[in-house]
Amino acid sequence: MKLYIKNMVCNRCKTAVQTELEKVGLEPANIDLGEITLKEKPTAVQQEKLAQALNSLGFEMIDNQKSRLIEQIKTQIIKLVHYTDTSTPLKLSAVLTDQLNHDYSYLSNLFSAVEGTTIEKYYIAQKIERAKELLVYNELNLSAIALQMGYSSVAYLSAQFKQVTGMTPSQFKNLQGHNRKNIDDL
Repeated sequence: MKLYIKNMVCNRCKTAVQTELEKVGLEPANIDLGEITLKEKPTAVQQEKLAQALNSLGFEMIDNQKSRLIEQIKTQIIKLVHYTDTSTPLKLSAVLTDQLNHDYSYLSNLFSAVEGTTIEKYYIAQKIERAKELLVYNELNLSAIALQMGYSSVAYLSAQFKQVTGMTPSQFKNLQGHNRKNIDDL
């Protein structure tokens, strides 16, 4: 049985969810970002306890089909941006269509209607947050970041960065506070 979890966007989240599953006596076959596959169907009591425990940690179990699809879109984008080397530019619409088995126009219209923003803007926001992270770590120069993030040039990354943040990557790097956002706040 699959359960879909909102805001489960990192490896620490997966660990926290696993702990809560164990507390209510459920054994996962697999835990992935935004999704749990259980070995057996939970009882109503287990499911309620799990929902309460997850809510207390800032997660939410998703039970309707459209909400699940929105979370799957977000999860695929997060995986693509934060956990995949995208030095080869990928066509986002093709990736989502392939992974979610839905027509991109349907996914795009649903996402826009529910989230109030486009898939593309969400994707760009994730890419800029990843670029911020890489700038803060100071391990890569801007050319290497642009290449890793799948940008065709440093100028394109810089222009998009400035459009989203209001500052250039260099200005951001020189900030003391580094105004980064949590992935699940985007």
